[in-house]
Amino acid sequence: MSENKKPLLGFVHKLPSGTAPGNSGKTRCPLCMGLFKAPRLLPCLHTVCTTCLEQLEPFSVVDMRGGDSDTSSEGSIFQELKPRNQQSQVGILCPVCDAQVDLPIGGVKALTLDHLAMNDVMLENLHGEGQGLVCDLCNDREVEKRCQTCKSNLCQFCCQAHRRQKKTSYHTMVDLKDLKGYSRVGKPILCPIHPAEELRLFCEFCDRPVCRDCVVGEHREHPYDFTSNVIHKHGDSVRELLRGTQPRVEALEEALAQIKRVNSALQKRVEAVAADVRKFSEGYIKAIEEHRNKMLKQLEDIRVQKENSLQLQKAQLEQLLADMRTGVEFTEHLLASGSDLEILITKGVVVERLRKLNKVEYNTHPGVNDHISFSPQEKAGQCHGYEVYGAINTKEVDPAKCVLQGEDLHRAREKQTASFTVLCKDATGESMGRGGDNVHVAVLPKDKKDSPVRTMVQDNKDGTYCVSYTPKEPGLYTVWVCIKKQHVQVSKTPPPQHMLALAPFILLPWFCYFGIW
Repeated sequence: MSENKKPLLGFVHKLPSGTAPGNSGKTRCPLCMGLFKAPRLLPCLHTVCTTCLEQLEPFSVVDMRGGDSDTSSEGSIFQELKPRNQQSQVGILCPVCDAQVDLPIGGVKALTLDHLAMNDVMLENLHGEGQGLVCDLCNDREVEKRCQTCKSNLCQFCCQAHRRQKKTSYHTMVDLKDLKGYSRVGKPILCPIHPAEELRLFCEFCDRPVCRDCVVGEHREHPYDFTSNVIHKHGDSVRELLRGTQPRVEALEEALAQIKRVNSALQKRVEAVAADVRKFSEGYIKAIEEHRNKMLKQLEDIRVQKENSLQLQKAQLEQLLADMRTGVEFTEHLLASGSDLEILITKGVVVERLRKLNKVEYNTHPGVNDHISFSPQEKAGQCHGYEVYGAINTKEVDPAKCVLQGEDLHRAREKQTASFTVLCKDATGESMGRGGDNVHVAVLPKDKKDSPVRTMVQDNKDGTYCVSYTPKEPGLYTVWVCIKKQHVQVSKTPPPQHMLALAPFILLPWFCYFGIW
């Protein structure tokens, strides 16, 4: 068969015009920074040279779950002594993302080879005029040609010997410069158990590629088919997982954008409050300078606390996003550039990683808000003998937590002043400890709602408000108390006898109708 008609396993996928072969971002080891040499694919989908992985310091992984280990640290601990009745194996940490990698029995060399990276390295070397490539036969001289039939890179001497041998004399040789337009120049992938056989079949029962000798031996009872016949089914399952992972990347990016916006708002808010503090302190130069510095320090502590919380959440989401991107980018690259066999070889690692990433839970909402306020009218005690005002507040009144207290809330005497107390609390149920909240109160006759009783609200400056009123005639009244346009509840239920009204007493229903004022 002529050269232009013979299908070549290692020469498929023509590159678009003007596209440089290879991908420097996918061809260099993150540890040695050199071109990959026997690159291994880790479960986290990062790729590292075999020799670089072998130089990493291993540790003992004790599996507390009694099952197979995975790449996460959940359920495993690092220790020197091995407890009894616990499974133990050796692990390393990924040098890129610090993910735990439990090594198989064969060690680093038993990890999956990254054939995509090997192909990219070959393309990059070809793009560089073949520099760095050595002959596959003599491992000494630089490569000048490539055998299309056996997919070997040969120097000039070995090329001549290749042509002189009877078994290889009909093989077609191609100059390296003629290979730059191709996106695949990898070698055939051979069976690790039968090195003389190429992996062309796929065992459905074992879910892995096999060779001809495998299906007549260990896999003779298993269903199998050619890789080209099963790639569509298995490729679609990987694509389905990828479709579930891609939206998570977008959600994480949006979550990080929200954190950035909140962090920016927090910075602006801190600056605004600090400006208010400085302006207020100008009238009391000597007396309140110490008080001002104290407030600024408190404000800085609040900023640091909130920012640290945001930064921690940001770091966690960034790491998760990096893991997600690695999974998506690697899978996209695998599906776009990998051969059928490469996809099937890598499928198990990719599917496992994408499934784990898709199970990760995360909060897309910032963990803290930018609620910081300055109360210039609030008393802050004395400083060097001067009464000073102003305080930094992070509390916010919660009407649902506020309560009403006092017997006069349920029963009062005609033409005598009665009163009850409004206790303001924050969302945690703590007293506000300060005043300044807008408390609205209305006392209305049940039969004359257009004739409200005059009420007075006194701010005690400690989070409580005294409400006083003087009813003019006996009857049932409705009490409305609201803060921030929300009603406030009664602290406790009065005894049943308070339901009876005896003149000249006035009965205020204990179940007071609360509403918006």
